[in-house]
Amino acid sequence: MSGIGVTDIEGLIGVEQYVEVGEFPVEQGYVWTTCSSVENGNPLFWDDQVAKEVTGGPIAPPSMVSVWFRPHHWAPGRTRAALPLQIHFDLKEGLGLPEAVMSDNTMIFHEPVRPGDILRTSQILRSVSAEKTTRLGTGRFWVIDVEYQNQRGELVAVESYTGFGYGRAGSDAAGAAPTAGQKTGAGQ
Repeated sequence: MSGIGVTDIEGLIGVEQYVEVGEFPVEQGYVWTTCSSVENGNPLFWDDQVAKEVTGGPIAPPSMVSVWFRPHHWAPGRTRAALPLQIHFDLKEGLGLPEAVMSDNTMIFHEPVRPGDILRTSQILRSVSAEKTTRLGTGRFWVIDVEYQNQRGELVAVESYTGFGYGRAGSDAAGAAPTAGQKTGAGQ
């Protein structure tokens, strides 16, 4: 999909979109590198015997769940760059909101993610506000859920993002649909 306009929003609330299977399995080396980088010495992530006793085997730190959903920006055969949270970029484009910030991120964990798992993700638009003006500019808030399941179909996590897409005060882009050649801040 490209560009969610005001007239599209109601029909997309609660609809599962961008169902994707992870490009690589959960890998123990990523887990150790991540734990090492933040000096997380929890034996649950380093000691297989402790992990077996506590969780039935090795697991990835729950906070790493989005690592397994982030697509590689480039991959052989891919014709365009892959972006996480594609709904976010669709909203920015369709609503003509060139700037955006994420103002909240909440994660709810279910089954543990284990080395070897291949996660399936889907994105669900939960809400889009009416136009609001903040110190950043005029725009809209939106909430997007990313649901994660393992290869057995078990729910492992739900991550909720609240974003605010906006046009800067004094900009004629605030809330207007983009014109041909106008940048929409796709890197945001």
